[in-house]
Amino acid sequence: MLITNNAIEQEVIRVISRTKKIKPDRLQAEKRLFQDFGFDTVDLVDIILELEKNFHITIPDEVPIDTVGDFIDYVAANSLRKAS
Repeated sequence: MLITNNAIEQEVIRVISRTKKIKPDRLQAEKRLFQDFGFDTVDLVDIILELEKNFHITIPDEVPIDTVGDFIDYVAANSLRKAS
């Protein structure tokens, strides 16, 4: 099954939006999770765990994730690499 970048973006946004009950249309790639939405470390861990489960990837602690786009880019790069 081929996963497209658009499908990955939609799923990442869905996971993030459910964590803090934020409308998906507010979650643009450049939005900062901590500063713009008030996420904390526990929220970030919840998102990471769900994305790792959904996409069968590992997101190491040292990966710098500050924005919605950081999550989308990392998941897309690692999901597509794993699929090839």
